Amino acid sequence: MPVSLIAAVMAAGAVAGGLGALLGIGGGVFLVPFLTLALDLPIRQALSTSLLTVIATSSSVSAGTTGRRLINIRLGMTLEVATAAGGLVGGITAYLLPASSLYVVFGCTMLLIAGVQLSRLNVRNVIVDSNADPGKYGGRFHDDESGGDVVYRVKRLPLALGGSFVAGNVSSLLGIGGGVLKVPLLNAWCGVPLRAAAATSAFMIGVTAASGAVIYYGSGDVVAPFAAAAILGVRIGSTAALRIGARAKVRHMKLLLSAVMLVVAVLMFVRAAR
Repeated sequence: MPVSLIAAVMAAGAVAGGLGALLGIGGGVFLVPFLTLALDLPIRQALSTSLLTVIATSSSVSAGTTGRRLINIRLGMTLEVATAAGGLVGGITAYLLPASSLYVVFGCTMLLIAGVQLSRLNVRNVIVDSNADPGKYGGRFHDDESGGDVVYRVKRLPLALGGSFVAGNVSSLLGIGGGVLKVPLLNAWCGVPLRAAAATSAFMIGVTAASGAVIYYGSGDVVAPFAAAAILGVRIGSTAALRIGARAKVRHMKLLLSAVMLVVAVLMFVRAAR
C-alpha cells in the first residue's frame, strides 16, 4: 500500500479526531465522504474505519479530560438509552420515508440549529457559584476560560431524550454521528455548557460506535492498514484539539460548530438532489 495513501488517511483521521475531541460530533461526517469520494474506498470499509476512529476519539477525550469532570456520565448513559432505541427504529423509518426527504429534513434542521447557535454566541450555561446544587443530572467542572469551577443544571430532560432518540435514528439512516444533533441541543436548549456537552457527546458516541464496529469486524470489512493509519491520525488530532479546546473561547467553539453544521446541511441538500 503506497505511503502517500497511508499518509492521506492519517491526515484525514487527524481532522476527524480534532473535530470529535473539540466539538463532540464525531469525525465520520468528514471521514466517510473523504474515504469514499477521494480514495474510492467501498462504503462498508469506510464506515468501519470511521467507527473505529470514533472509538479512538472517545477514548482520547475520556483520558484527556480526566480530573476536569467534563464528562457527565449519568446524563450520557441516560441519553444513550434513547440514542440506541432511535438507532433500532432507524430501520423502520427507512421504509416509511424516501431518502431524499430525509436528507432535506435533516439539512433544514441543521440550518435551524446553526441559526440558534449563532444567536447564542455570548450565552454561557454556567453558574459561577461552585457550591450551587447541580441537581440530579447536572454537574460541575473546572473551566479554564473563567479560571475556576462552575456548575450547571440540566433543563428539559425529556427534550434531551427525544433529541437523542432522533439523533440515533438519523445516525442509523444517514451514516453520520448523532453528536452533530446532540451537542447543539444540549447546549442551546438543555442548559449544558458547550465544553461539557462536547465531552459527554464524545463519550456517548464511543459507546454507540463500539457496538457497530463489532459487526463490521466480524464481517471482514475492517481494512487493518487504513484503520491503523486513521486511528494514529485521530490520536494526534484529538490530543492537539484537547489542548486547544481547553484554552479556546466558547464563542469561537460555537462559531466552529455552526460552520460544521452548515457544511453538513449543504452535504445533505446535495445528496437529496442526486
